[in-house]
Amino acid sequence: MTRTLPEQGTPWAELEARMQQLAEHDLDWRNGKAAVYIFHSGDDVMRVAHDAYGHFIAENGLGPAAFPSLKNMEREVVDMALSLQHAPADGRGFMTSGGTESILLAIKACRDRGIEQGHDPGSMNIVAAASAHPAFDKGAQLMGLSVERVPCGTDYKADVPAMLDAVDDSTVMLVGSAPCFPYGVIDPIEDLGGFAEARDLWLHVDACVGGYINPFLAQIAADPPEPHNFAVPGVTSMSLDLHKYGYAAKGASTVLYRSDAFAAYQPFDFDAWPCGRMFTPTFAGTRPGGAIAAAWAVMHYLGNAGYVAKARQILNARETLLEGISGLGLRVFGDPRSSIVTFGWDEGDILAVGEGLYAAGWMSSRTQNPDGIQLMLSPEHVHHMDKYLKLLEKLVDEVRTGQRVRGSGRVSYAE
Repeated sequence: MTRTLPEQGTPWAELEARMQQLAEHDLDWRNGKAAVYIFHSGDDVMRVAHDAYGHFIAENGLGPAAFPSLKNMEREVVDMALSLQHAPADGRGFMTSGGTESILLAIKACRDRGIEQGHDPGSMNIVAAASAHPAFDKGAQLMGLSVERVPCGTDYKADVPAMLDAVDDSTVMLVGSAPCFPYGVIDPIEDLGGFAEARDLWLHVDACVGGYINPFLAQIAADPPEPHNFAVPGVTSMSLDLHKYGYAAKGASTVLYRSDAFAAYQPFDFDAWPCGRMFTPTFAGTRPGGAIAAAWAVMHYLGNAGYVAKARQILNARETLLEGISGLGLRVFGDPRSSIVTFGWDEGDILAVGEGLYAAGWMSSRTQNPDGIQLMLSPEHVHHMDKYLKLLEKLVDEVRTGQRVRGSGRVSYAE
């Protein structure tokens, strides 16, 4: 392993070969074995994202005056996102580096609004279901808030009455997920929205997973995703990842606000230094132009019809998976209507099954309390679901007959 800078440069051909060697043991996502981290939508879409990124690899989104192309592309991406989420005419949004930054920016905006309303900066809290993404706790730690996590209901969704019971005078934000990452179910956003509106609380909907697939599933699914966007009164902000089901290059996400008045709390504006005003809409200074360009290009390349076609592949894969899980006597957690399916096994050790899948090269997340295997489906999975289910059947039988037992590994997930 190289620990110091080489004295002389290395030819690209040699470096490329070394990179390919380093990647020999990486996850085989091109053959459908990744149900986390990668969102394979086809080689043609990957090529569009790759080439668009390359065209703007040196440009910097920090300088819209220098690169109006990026400013215009970002505006189009955000406008399309706002339209997909039924935002009002004065809705506003921003591109970010990923879902965590989108969530952190919404927390920052909410906190600053809370300070303006007279809340003590050190005592504000967020109320969220136990299934909400850890980014809310990360943001709270960074910005001096606390998070009250409330156990989910028996349907794995946010328990709205319990959440409302947890609200106190220091609560500034409610959180709903569409869907939540662990279980793939959509929280009762309409119920949360009604309460948020009545109490003037900020309601953030984390649609990092669902934001760029739910609108298209809604056009074709017999059981469409439940209401969860700005069409629901009371929803203040949303986070939606372009590098998930927008099929853009990493890292690209969006954070959206119901109105410009809410969005105005997000940017950083500072002028007490020798170079004058520094204004950044997000936490980042330099922003990679390639990520903006790739998102813009893929959205235009696919259009509504292309995204619907990808959603149909995921829907077909989900239906095949659900049927196969049921046939093996396994139990699906809740009523998943987006792209995530999580399942467990009441009569056996599902995590032992998960270890077998992992050993065979199939990468997915796992849950605890209750134990489960979680798959985040991509369009490519429609071509590999039969192979996955055949292996799953074999592993279930091995665990059932005592041929396979679980090791001592702890469930973990690192994004």
